[in-house]
Amino acid sequence: MDGRLRDGEVVVGGDARQRYYDSSGYGRPLGVDEQRSSARETKSHGGQEVALSRVEAAYLLFKGDLDSVEGMGFREFLATEGDEITTRFLVYADLRDRGFYLSPAREDWIDAPRSNTDFVVYPRGKGPWDDAVLYRIRVVGERADVPAEELGDVVLAVVDEESEITYLETDSADLRGSSGADLPRGVSADLLDDRVLRDRPSALQLSLVEAAYLAAEGVLSLNADGAGSGEADDGGGGPEAVRERGREVEGRRFDRRLRVYRALRERGVVPKTGFKFGADFRTYADVESVSNLGHSECLVRVLPDDHTFSPRDLALDVRLAHGVRKRMIFALVDGSSLSWVSVGRLTP
Repeated sequence: MDGRLRDGEVVVGGDARQRYYDSSGYGRPLGVDEQRSSARETKSHGGQEVALSRVEAAYLLFKGDLDSVEGMGFREFLATEGDEITTRFLVYADLRDRGFYLSPAREDWIDAPRSNTDFVVYPRGKGPWDDAVLYRIRVVGERADVPAEELGDVVLAVVDEESEITYLETDSADLRGSSGADLPRGVSADLLDDRVLRDRPSALQLSLVEAAYLAAEGVLSLNADGAGSGEADDGGGGPEAVRERGREVEGRRFDRRLRVYRALRERGVVPKTGFKFGADFRTYADVESVSNLGHSECLVRVLPDDHTFSPRDLALDVRLAHGVRKRMIFALVDGSSLSWVSVGRLTP
């Protein structure tokens, strides 16, 4: 079987539909008008033709199931296509060898293709003729930039410099819990350097984020000079004072963290510092008592929604979270709006 190039695809005639599409899910059958156009170009009809994407053609050349494309074998064909097809070929071949059928995420192949997706993968036993998608795959090299806005409902297939592939599954997350408490009001506390001291004798310390949240809720009555007056005043010790101190210490990052801290509390989730794990927070969904928090379920990193990831950073965060039996969550903040994305290792 030989293919010919046409409009960025590889067209194969003869019994191609039965041989490639019907039996193994390769390519897409050409419509009547497309077949007529192809027949005019080649001076013969050629039967039920299929169009293969260039990655599919490269894989079939590699497996020996396609003899040539315009007289080119596998190595020559791949060399003419440039570097981009090489990484996509590696991922395509890996998933095919694992027993999956997959299609390029392009018009004419699938309905409603997405700009951040290279392939759609069908469940085992399913193919392009079924209305079912298991994964949407985006292929990236290890040095690529990955905008945060493009994560969610997509699997990143990261190809490293040794051609090894790491799959990172990204999904929208919905953190919920049942933790809650009846809090007192007007509790005296002193605003010190980068934390708040609840009561000098017992030395209960709160982080600036915790204190800012509690002050805004009326739980704390802050004294900014550390004298412990116990009276809230908008000028020196009110909620704005602790927020300003937080901005002095952390810059704009403080407001983002406070926004996420409040959202977690409103969802019944208890956030505590995630510093030892390289995150902003570790979270507890169902706290019954302060003395027994249990095991935290998630690590949360707070980022602006226009953040750009490197695959290396994503892999590091996910590896660490997995190593301590936690789920990695990114909280993406844009002013008052907030979205949650979970990222984890995937073995297809």
